[in-house]
Amino acid sequence: MMTMNALITSRDPNGRQATSLFEAAYNKAKLDDLRAQLLNEKGGELQAGIIKLINELTMSNQYASEETKSNYTYPSEYKGPKPIQQQIVAIADIFKLDPVHALEFAKNLPELRSFVPKDALEWTGWFAIPSIDALATRFFPEVTDPAEKYCRAIMLIHEKLAATRSFYNCREGQIDKEHLQMHVRTVAAIETIQEAQKGDIMVIAAQLGMRHRGRSGRRAREVFSANEFGLSSLMVGSIALAHPERFVRSEELDIDCAGDEWSSGGDGQFGRAPLFFFSDGLGFDAVDLDYFRDLFGSGSAFLSQ
Repeated sequence: MMTMNALITSRDPNGRQATSLFEAAYNKAKLDDLRAQLLNEKGGELQAGIIKLINELTMSNQYASEETKSNYTYPSEYKGPKPIQQQIVAIADIFKLDPVHALEFAKNLPELRSFVPKDALEWTGWFAIPSIDALATRFFPEVTDPAEKYCRAIMLIHEKLAATRSFYNCREGQIDKEHLQMHVRTVAAIETIQEAQKGDIMVIAAQLGMRHRGRSGRRAREVFSANEFGLSSLMVGSIALAHPERFVRSEELDIDCAGDEWSSGGDGQFGRAPLFFFSDGLGFDAVDLDYFRDLFGSGSAFLSQ
């Protein structure tokens, strides 16, 4: 089974080395009693400053040129994620799934601040997503190949979107495993989530593009936090079903699905990522992983485990 990389703590060898550097810096500062006490009294600011510095120093510079300043944001109609219980019931109703396990899980959700990076908290909320296996069991039980199951699930999401609003697929006829696959990091994250959450519907903590607006898809992946993973086409499509107000005008921030990979030629070269956008209706397409514009932002989610 695939797993996400384990998180390093201050007690691990790498952690002890870093904390020893702080100790050395503290000693070099040559604080007297008064300054030491003032520092202790500003512990919150000190901790926040250290976290910010750690994030800056551990961010990879790979593809650093593939980002630009963006002022695009969500449409004013979108007020954030709806109450999670409401979302679960809506997804269950749309796909005729069992909401019981998800509703029970949603009663004791962890505090977002306990696992979401501070600079992502403003944009992160809880969302309900149907399980791929649950959709397969309900709609296409004859399919056994996981890659094909996923593509069939995406096609089902598209059908549901087209039944509720203006929707067009720029990749019509290409939703198959030769063109579309889930990124390995997102596959691993889903496995971890499903170990903790049983049932037809998953509950995830996600942001819908603001955290990585202006970045190319591969730049966003490069700067993901240790517990962060890209949203898949299924996840974004499901969120659009429950939150149609997220996609209503061309001037909004569009969202690329960094949790998926797309091959334009169906030849095994997965150099693109799917994209949901609005232009006279909700659209689905794919964009090069090195392409960046202020209009785009990669969607991502965070593991709490």
